[in-house]
Amino acid sequence: MKTTKKLNKRQYAYEVIRSRILDGTYAPGQRIIIDQIAKEVGSSAIPVREAIHQLESDQLIEYKANSGAVILNLNKEVYKETLELLAVLEGYATMLSMPYLTEDSFKELEFKSAGMKEALSEFDLETFSELNRDFHSIIYSFCPNQYILKNIQQMRDRLKTVRNTGFILYPKRAPQSVKEHDILIDMLRRQASPVEVENFARQHKLNTVKAFDIKL
Repeated sequence: MKTTKKLNKRQYAYEVIRSRILDGTYAPGQRIIIDQIAKEVGSSAIPVREAIHQLESDQLIEYKANSGAVILNLNKEVYKETLELLAVLEGYATMLSMPYLTEDSFKELEFKSAGMKEALSEFDLETFSELNRDFHSIIYSFCPNQYILKNIQQMRDRLKTVRNTGFILYPKRAPQSVKEHDILIDMLRRQASPVEVENFARQHKLNTVKAFDIKL
């Protein structure tokens, strides 16, 4: 019973810290005050330290000499490298998902794509980004490889911490991204060759890397 209680407190502390990192409440480089978190979640410092170790494993927190646990601060080079890794993972996950997509899922994809076009016409980049993540999440939900999905989510979380600081927006990339979504839907619907689908989905993400390079 004690073990369960301890796990619950660790998990609660983990969820509290993680949500604050992802919604931008905690900024990159900000120090985590363990005693303060412990007081907020109603626990001792031990479950909070365990939660921080888990977040370090998720690559959302790092330890610095004389500072302790701080929110991971992605520089532009690491951001680019994370996008490149995500391109490989997403390309493969899309290919694995293709045989399992249903007609209902295609309708969802088309709905999200239409929403992105509307958001783009109104220059609502926040909604556009949300719908873009939803679009790809619909596809990945059919991926049978859970380990790949876990790694994709970790990479996305890392990038989300940067987006919440207003670090990167690609308004010029958005119209082409929507067109590529329409092409991808068609490829998935007609069951194009797995290699073709993987290559296209990977390049779709790498085109964002190129947009990042131009912005640099």
